Amino acid sequence: MAKVDTSSSRPYHIVIFGASGFTGQFVVEEVARIVSEGPNGTLKWAVAGRSRQKLDKVLEQAAGALGKPELRTEVEVIVADVGEPDSLAAMCKQAVIVLNCVGPYRFWGEPVVKACVENRAHCIDICGEPQFLESMQLNYNSQAADEGVYIVGACGFDSIPADMGVLYTREQFKGVCVCVPEGGSINDGTWKSAIYGFADSGKLRSLRKKFGHKPLPVVGSKIKRSALFYSNEVQQYAVPFMGADPSVVKRSQRFLLEEHQETPVQYGAYAGVGGVANIVKMLLAGMMFWFLVKFDFGRNLLIKFPEFFSFGFFSKDGPTRKQMEGSSFQFAFYGEGYTEGQDPSQGQPNAKIRTLVQGPEAGYVATPIAMVQAAITILNEPTALPKKGGVYTPGATFARTTLVERLNKHGIQFSVI
Repeated sequence: MAKVDTSSSRPYHIVIFGASGFTGQFVVEEVARIVSEGPNGTLKWAVAGRSRQKLDKVLEQAAGALGKPELRTEVEVIVADVGEPDSLAAMCKQAVIVLNCVGPYRFWGEPVVKACVENRAHCIDICGEPQFLESMQLNYNSQAADEGVYIVGACGFDSIPADMGVLYTREQFKGVCVCVPEGGSINDGTWKSAIYGFADSGKLRSLRKKFGHKPLPVVGSKIKRSALFYSNEVQQYAVPFMGADPSVVKRSQRFLLEEHQETPVQYGAYAGVGGVANIVKMLLAGMMFWFLVKFDFGRNLLIKFPEFFSFGFFSKDGPTRKQMEGSSFQFAFYGEGYTEGQDPSQGQPNAKIRTLVQGPEAGYVATPIAMVQAAITILNEPTALPKKGGVYTPGATFARTTLVERLNKHGIQFSVI
C-alpha cells in the first residue's frame, strides 16, 4: 500500500476541473477567497476544462467580482477533456487534489476518478447520485488504497450538511445517539438525481448486492415513518428526501462501525412539503414522474421542464447573484438515544437532542464552500484522515478532522438548539 500524500511537490495543491461550468465558476471564486488557508498560508491552484477561452473568461469574471485583478495572470489554465484520457492524466499529475465539477457524474465522472487514482491525485466531487458514488467505491476502493489516494464524493450540499450533521449531532449527545431523523430542502440537482436514480433503481439494487454487506445493527427502536406523514417537529407534512443523503450517511455509519467500532446511527431524511394543497400538487407530480421516468422521452421532458412537472417545487434556471444572496438552507436534526448507563435493550430512548445546520444558498454558495473546505482539510490535516487511501464519504473521511469548525467559520453553521 502506497503512503498517502497530501503535501507533495506537485505544481498545484488544487486543480478545479470543469471551472467554466455554472457551479465551477463559483468554486473558482471560493478558492480565490481562501488562498491564505492553504499549507503554510499559501495555495497553489489552477483551473482546467475543455476550452481555454472559457477558462480565461471565468478568471476574468472572478477577478472583477472579487476585486482581484491578479487572477487573470497568476492562475494557470490547463486544457483537459473528459473524453481524452491523456489530457486527464496530464492534469492529474500536476495536482495534489482535483476538484471535479463536471457532471452529470454518472456520464462523465468515472474517467476523472480513474485518472486520479492512476496518477495519484486525490479527488473531491459534489455528486448527488448514489449509483455513481457506490459504483466508484466498488470499482476503485482497493486501487485507491494501494495508491494512497482519497476519492471523496458528495462533498457539496449533497451531502456534507447531512453527513457531518449526523456526526455533529452524535458528538453533542451525552450518551448513545441511535436515531437521527432530519428535515431538509430540495433543489434542481436533487431533481436530476431523482430522475436518473429512479430510472436505474434496479441497477442500484444489483450494485449493492455485490458489496455483500450485512445489515447495520439496529440499537434501540427502529425508525418508522410512512411515505407521507405530518411532522410535529416542523409543523407540516413531510415525505422521504429523494437525494443522496441517506445512502451517503449509511455508508459513513458502516465505515465508522467497521473501522472504529462506533455504534451506528439510524438515519431518516425527510423534506417538509407544507399543507394539503401542496400534497395534492405533489401527488399529481408524483404520478406524472413515475410514468415519465420509465422512458427516455419522459426523462428528457422531466429534465427540460422541471418547474412544470414538479408544480414549482424545482426550477431549472440558475439563480442570479441577487437571488443567491437572498436564499438559504436549513437542516434540523432530531436525535434520540440513551443516557450514559442506560441499557438500550431495556426500553425506548430516554433522551433527545435537536441540532441545526444552516447556511447560504445551497447549490452555488454552500456547495463551493463545502467542497473547497473539504480540500483544505485534506491538505492541512493528513494525520486526521483515514489511515489508508480509498473511496470514501465525507463522514468517513472527515470524522476526526476540524471540518465542522472550518465550515462554521465560512458560513455553514452547526449548532445545538
